[in-house]
Amino acid sequence: MPLPVKKPKAPGDFITPGLFRRLAAVVYDSFLLIAVLFVATAAILPLNAGVAFTSKQFFYPVYLLGISFIFYSWFWTHGGQTLGMRAWKIKVLTTDKHPITWHQAMLRFMFAILSWAFLGFGFWWILFDSEKRSWHDRLSKTSVFFESDKIIPS
Repeated sequence: MPLPVKKPKAPGDFITPGLFRRLAAVVYDSFLLIAVLFVATAAILPLNAGVAFTSKQFFYPVYLLGISFIFYSWFWTHGGQTLGMRAWKIKVLTTDKHPITWHQAMLRFMFAILSWAFLGFGFWWILFDSEKRSWHDRLSKTSVFFESDKIIPS
């Protein structure tokens, strides 16, 4: 039996994905981000005499946070999709359906951290929001949509 298909009501209309699809993209991206953070750590390990970083070193977590910000923001501002989002055929845009700016990417990144910090409630908010937007979507004036004008199985 074929899967039901969601179609935009008219060309140019956008459909907002649900929580499962967005979390699946997060899981995909987390694997890639971990690999990027390993490479970033290997790149600066010689600066620490080849010794593992300790909890007393303030620079290291800030460095990894900065690498994470660059990772997400670059993808969001260059096409609106991380690799996980591309796999799940979703895209982040402004609420006016335009590409997001670096400033919006910074806000989205910071507020996404807060969304996770509150036991993920900022993401779970999608289940209660009439527009299926998370806290970081609302606070950064962005939204996640299925790739425009493509038929997506639900």
